[in-house]
Amino acid sequence: MQLQEILYSQGFGTRRVCAGLVQQGHVTVGGEPVTDASRDFDPQGLAFTVGGVPWSYHELAYLMLNKPAGTECSQKPSTYPSIYTLLPAPLRQRPQKGAVQGVQAVGRLDQDTTGLLLLTDDGQFIHRMNSPRHHVPKVYEVGTKHPVDEKQVARLLEGVVLDDDPKPVRAAACEKTGECALRLTLTEGKYHQVKRMLAAVSNRVETLHRSRIGDLVLPADMSPGQWRWLSQADLDALKPVKAPAPVKAAAPETQ
Repeated sequence: MQLQEILYSQGFGTRRVCAGLVQQGHVTVGGEPVTDASRDFDPQGLAFTVGGVPWSYHELAYLMLNKPAGTECSQKPSTYPSIYTLLPAPLRQRPQKGAVQGVQAVGRLDQDTTGLLLLTDDGQFIHRMNSPRHHVPKVYEVGTKHPVDEKQVARLLEGVVLDDDPKPVRAAACEKTGECALRLTLTEGKYHQVKRMLAAVSNRVETLHRSRIGDLVLPADMSPGQWRWLSQADLDALKPVKAPAPVKAAAPETQ
């Protein structure tokens, strides 16, 4: 692939801009300056720098972000800064793939919710992760206004009714982790679900932090606002699991 095409695919601007970056000596490959924009390279695993900033080729972008409080998961935020301002420009400018322009958040976290957020420009991955046909557990660390008791935990596990759906919503797992704290695991993604579930058991969410998606855990050393690429092992930890099909009773034998 021509070097200018590689830069374009990674979000460094239009093809003309990318060619200019190369011709003006702003790009190195393997530590050596390259000024021929049409020079071919194998893009897989290619490491290069643009303006002194190291980069590596990714056909599709898969990222994790430790979302800080006071940010919105929106390209056009209404009140708080957008999470996308925490990412370098090339990730926001990657050329369109399917219906996705640049990386997009996989689902959303409220402006005051912190923790693990995935971003990608792979539209199929977004659909698969958000599909109700798949049950990808998401784990939340919840700080509550009132003390948590075992009765509340039991009700969250048994299921509570939200105001827009008569069907009970159940936690996949729930445990008390402090006087006013619990760990809640959900496999659904309803609007403000954690807050509404806690309200249904006469409590209130004060702090909310997502610590895990599937088997992918937010690293303890990752500061709020930091991001990194997902490894193949990370992606394997996110593979959705389809809910098991209901077992049908065997038909009685005829004599």
